[in-house]
Amino acid sequence: MTCHRSLIAIALIASTSALIPAFASGDTFQAQARAAYAQAIEEYKIPGLIVGVTRNGQHRFYATGLASRADNRPVTPDTLFELGSISKVFNVTLAALAEQRGQLSLNDKVAHYLCADACSIGNDMTLMDLATHHSGGLPLQVPDNITDTKQLVNWLKGWKPPQPGARSYSNISVGLLGHITADAMGMSYTQAVQTVLFPELGLKNTWIDVPAKEMHRYAFGYDRKTDKPIRVTPGVLDAEAYGVKTTASDMLKLLDVELGYGKVSPQLEAAVRRTQEGQFSTAKFTQDMIWEQYTWPADIETMKSANGYDFILHPQKVNKIQPALPPQKNVILNKTGSTNGFGGYVAVLPSENLGIVVLANRNYPNEARITATYALIKALLSK
Repeated sequence: MTCHRSLIAIALIASTSALIPAFASGDTFQAQARAAYAQAIEEYKIPGLIVGVTRNGQHRFYATGLASRADNRPVTPDTLFELGSISKVFNVTLAALAEQRGQLSLNDKVAHYLCADACSIGNDMTLMDLATHHSGGLPLQVPDNITDTKQLVNWLKGWKPPQPGARSYSNISVGLLGHITADAMGMSYTQAVQTVLFPELGLKNTWIDVPAKEMHRYAFGYDRKTDKPIRVTPGVLDAEAYGVKTTASDMLKLLDVELGYGKVSPQLEAAVRRTQEGQFSTAKFTQDMIWEQYTWPADIETMKSANGYDFILHPQKVNKIQPALPPQKNVILNKTGSTNGFGGYVAVLPSENLGIVVLANRNYPNEARITATYALIKALLSK
């Protein structure tokens, strides 16, 4: 009888928890988001911004300003924004999915996929090294004199890591991972994400190449120096490193998958978990596959410093975590992303079943994005 009553009590608690709303009222959420981002919008003259929040699988949006000044087009949850380096989350997820399908191993050496003959690249870098910026000093951008991946590979054969073992944030490393992954899948990177990954994630409004019929939803970015309308320009490994255009609505679907709410295949579910494993420890955070992981509650000053250019643009000492740290519950995962005209931020708190995406058509400081989002998180979690 006691056991029976206990089971009933547990069931009642579970059902009661399910009835607890994920958010305060709609008006309260709008006020919370408005208060959190008002200072950044004013200080950096952000033309348009949208905040998307998922909690317990429920979605809310706060939109303000214009996607395009020329035609006075407002920002909506279906406005297309450039993600910049947030695109790298898709890149590593595709690589982890290819590993699940037996098409590659993240422990393989990069040279195995790039060299027709015997060669060594970057002190025998592995694909996991590419996914975690563990390159020993790869520059942020592809050198200006290199115009295609063949030239880049030839350059890498003669490149020597200036700071072996260090973490160096680089579009080259993750870009190469996308190039290798797509090649292992027998297609281009754009084809791989648009015909395989995005559909498997349930994303219907996410592209590398925005279709002509959808261009009316594509926001214009505004250059922070000239304030003129601007969009991302082509470059070597641009699709792989910073080329995704998407909506806040689709990003919340991605964050639901990251939180375990999305309905995806077991292979993709395992791939997402793989991207959340801790691979290296830095002085400020744990480096997962692209995701940067902090213990929650997190120190906001540490998060701001770790996302500042002083930390990003200089090689950092790391320690390898062996075995890799399984996905953690009491953490916050984050990633920033920028192009010349856009600035974005995503954060995931597994213990709170909470995910946030912030998309703006201005490249404003990462520290301001984190300050505002941290304030919103605190407001959402307040009793």
